[in-house]
Amino acid sequence: MIRLDHLSKLYSGRAVVEDVSLTVETGQIAALVGTSGSGKTTLLRMINRLVEPTKGRVWIGDTDAAKIEPHLLRRRIGYAIQGHGLFPHRTVGENIAIVPRLLGWREAEISARIDELMQLFDLDPAVYRDRLPHALSGGQQQRVGVARALAARPELLLMDEPFGALDPVIRAKAQDDLRAIQRQLGTTLVIVTHDMEEAIQLGDRIAVMDKGRLLQFAPPSEILTAPATPFVEALVGAAERPFRLLSLSTVDALREPGEAPGTPINPDTSLREALALCLWEGRAALPVSGGGIVTLAALQARAEGASR
Repeated sequence: MIRLDHLSKLYSGRAVVEDVSLTVETGQIAALVGTSGSGKTTLLRMINRLVEPTKGRVWIGDTDAAKIEPHLLRRRIGYAIQGHGLFPHRTVGENIAIVPRLLGWREAEISARIDELMQLFDLDPAVYRDRLPHALSGGQQQRVGVARALAARPELLLMDEPFGALDPVIRAKAQDDLRAIQRQLGTTLVIVTHDMEEAIQLGDRIAVMDKGRLLQFAPPSEILTAPATPFVEALVGAAERPFRLLSLSTVDALREPGEAPGTPINPDTSLREALALCLWEGRAALPVSGGGIVTLAALQARAEGASR
């Protein structure tokens, strides 16, 4: 669990972050979203004391982060940034091993952890362990950057626009992979993004920032259906709202008896994906694995209801 308690940061008397309080429960993903200059990155960097708060406290569990030496605190907190931040003259394995070596892990334990993480991120150690970062694709480099941040089994992972430099296709895959791996490991995660779509895709809760203030901190469904301010409502986007709401539910919620031709889709497929597939392929219904169908009419009715 991480708790921010009336956190503020002032530069020359001007508040960049002003009186922010929120709690991220253990195993949750919190997405900090807002326009440039909203204070979200400064807020993130105060958590691991890359920026020292002017006022307020950061609590990691029951521990006041201000009571921990900064370099020791950062070894407990994973940190991944846009552009991966890998050391170019160190191999993939050496990059992943950095924090465990600083913590004095045994070499056998480090080696096993490198292999474990590389396999988790679908990077064959026999192929990629001894490669330098420049020999990897952008998506592979980003995966190594996240693997490095997770190497010492941190209780908390901070991510600052980690997928901003990736193209849309690779970015969507990276988001899906991160969500799946986070669920598998149970790591508490705070991610900064300027993209509301990404915040909804990843966040269990979304913190909307503007001009240093926290406007709303709530689950994605609440952000979409009950925006706290006109700024939050504008950030959500009136035209996009029904489709973003569809992305929060799966076809299992609209499954009904029946049969339809074609390859069955997974019950965990989002309603948004199912609607897109129906429209793209001109189909009135899709079969669902395990039996039943989801119909275009039901998907459209749900989208229309979400728009009201």
